[in-house]
Amino acid sequence: MTTHHNVSLGRILGIPIGLDYSWFVVFALLTWMLAGTYYPSEFKDWPPLLYWFMGAVTAILLFASVLLHELGHSVVALRYKIPVRSITLFLFGGVARLGAEPPSAIAEFLIAIAGPIVSLVLAVACFAVQPLLAGTETLLGLAKYLALINLSLLLFNLIPGFPLDGGRVFRAVVWKLTGDLRRATLVAANVGRLFAFMFIFVGIWQMFSGNFGGGIWIAFIGWFLDNAAAAQVQQVMFKGQLAGHRVAQAMGPRCAAVPADMTLQQVVDDHILVGGQRCFLVDRGDQTVGLVTLHRIKEVPRLEWPTTSAAQAMLPLEQLQHIGPDGELWGALQMMDRDGVNQLPVIQNEQVIGMLSREDVITFLRTLQELGA
Repeated sequence: MTTHHNVSLGRILGIPIGLDYSWFVVFALLTWMLAGTYYPSEFKDWPPLLYWFMGAVTAILLFASVLLHELGHSVVALRYKIPVRSITLFLFGGVARLGAEPPSAIAEFLIAIAGPIVSLVLAVACFAVQPLLAGTETLLGLAKYLALINLSLLLFNLIPGFPLDGGRVFRAVVWKLTGDLRRATLVAANVGRLFAFMFIFVGIWQMFSGNFGGGIWIAFIGWFLDNAAAAQVQQVMFKGQLAGHRVAQAMGPRCAAVPADMTLQQVVDDHILVGGQRCFLVDRGDQTVGLVTLHRIKEVPRLEWPTTSAAQAMLPLEQLQHIGPDGELWGALQMMDRDGVNQLPVIQNEQVIGMLSREDVITFLRTLQELGA
């Protein structure tokens, strides 16, 4: 099963596990590097095919180590009743997406440190078994590499810059000392950007010193860390700007209504292509029974549009995530992000009185910024 972002591997502890498409690139590069440099330098008499086989196996086990690292974070988060939306393996390793902020500085510390502890245990275990594998070169080479890479993963993640684990530990300490999560996040994220710039500088210096491949990789990691830290700063600023503002201030008018028996072809021809509308409430008589969006229409094969009704393609109203007009804007934005939707019906007294979209929130933010609020 695939999504537009990744390939699903199933679930562990109820958590969806996925491979981002970038993983396949780094898997191929890592296999090539291991088969072309590491294993031939460590073990000179292997047949060429064995180098490639062991390179692929080692790359897979490396990402298995990353998955266990992220599961370490996730298990502790679940103990604190924090939902874990997904774990995704991608170009730079892995990421566990949590559904909420930790409830306390102690919870943040324990969630953050759990991943490095898993990497430490894996490194120690791989070092410990090496004497037992001395007579089997393939397994010995595998254990050596996994020990070093898990130790490297541990040390890299303990850099005290957000969003790395060390940065989250640092954020937990600042949070505990100041009692202010927002301030702690800004401090940790800005320290993260400082380390990111250091990576970029070292990478560029390495490139001009002759190590072009290694240098560009280090600079690329720095660029990635800077983007992640900058996004965190922006999120904190957005949250601060939206604090105290309600859905009613930003919501737009309710979507146009279409009869339940109108075909999707009619919806497209008479409303989407003509009026440019992208979402529609579906009415059966005087009652609103669901919502049909451009995204849901596109999921129906084009040849079936003339014979598929709006009611057949809609998301029933009782299944829709919705919010009230007095709900907090930041909470609404988090709800959209959590559920992967772009708009929420605003419901009061069991009636849809408006729609709140991501664009509505962004427009409201721009207005606040223009007013200097």
